[in-house]
Amino acid sequence: DYTGVRAGFIGEIGCFWPLRDDERKVLRGAALASLETGAAVMVHPGRHPDAPPEIVSVLTEVGMPTDKIIMAHMDRTILEADAVLRFAESGCYLEYDLFGVETSMYPAVAEKTSAGIVPSRPPGLSFISDAQRLDRLDLLINNAGVMLPPLSRTADGFEAQLGTNHLGHFALPARLLDMLTETAGSRVVTVASTGHRFAAIDFDDLQWEARRYQPIRAYFESKLANLLFTCELQRRFDRAGMQSLSVAAHPGWTGTDLLRFSRILLWLSSILAMRPSQGALPTLYAATAPDVQPGGYYGPDGFAQIWGHPGQVRSSPGSRDPSMAARLWAVSEELVNLQLAP
Repeated sequence: DYTGVRAGFIGEIGCFWPLRDDERKVLRGAALASLETGAAVMVHPGRHPDAPPEIVSVLTEVGMPTDKIIMAHMDRTILEADAVLRFAESGCYLEYDLFGVETSMYPAVAEKTSAGIVPSRPPGLSFISDAQRLDRLDLLINNAGVMLPPLSRTADGFEAQLGTNHLGHFALPARLLDMLTETAGSRVVTVASTGHRFAAIDFDDLQWEARRYQPIRAYFESKLANLLFTCELQRRFDRAGMQSLSVAAHPGWTGTDLLRFSRILLWLSSILAMRPSQGALPTLYAATAPDVQPGGYYGPDGFAQIWGHPGQVRSSPGSRDPSMAARLWAVSEELVNLQLAP
């Protein structure tokens, strides 16, 4: 729900080029829903510069205004600048910075945005303020993630993987904590990774300002942070005497574009990884199963938790260290400027 695009958000649509018939059907359906509700539609157009005009044509041929279209630039390493500009210059909103990385990667985009030629992202998300007006919040899944990008920083100056994978997942439920604790049986599911086993959080250099940047280590640290957060959030639920659950899950080796920054891993995933529909099952299990345990961790039950059916799995001893979890919580509060009751 983007302020300025009002009055809602239909969903995200990923497209290939040339557009397939089923994609055209989805786009037309989204456009009709937008006309009926006034909601915006976010589109991931891929890298081909001819895709944006065709996508816009399909959406607008049924009367959808271009200012209800948001173009999402998901991957700065493969999306061509021409595709960004051709989409945005059609009058759509430009979300070229989903992960907060600096726009200097595309100087032409930044220049046209600052000059007003390309409309920039509408100012801010109203999701939190809208959610706080609800009567209850039963389920929150922290699933956003980025993996192995080159060194980049969010708009707040955080290292991109820590900022996206942990601090965002810390700040959102923290701001909704009162509603979560007031909703009996509420759950927070945070998506982690088996890679946390290879991590140790460097509290002296969380933002990778002194160390030589290693994307894989930064990713593993952010995933360890996910599990420490899960542990500390459950402790706080317990201390408040609430029946709310904080649990974690991981998808094993699943073939998604999360690996898009590594062509080798992306290729291997196309051969060896589980389908996304399989990889989503541990998260769905953690979110819905009646036997889920407080502070539990769920993932594939097969070899090395890489493949298999969803079940309870074990995380590393360090990920369950209560003193480390409390320390990370305190540091995270300071970083996102939040002060919460102990």
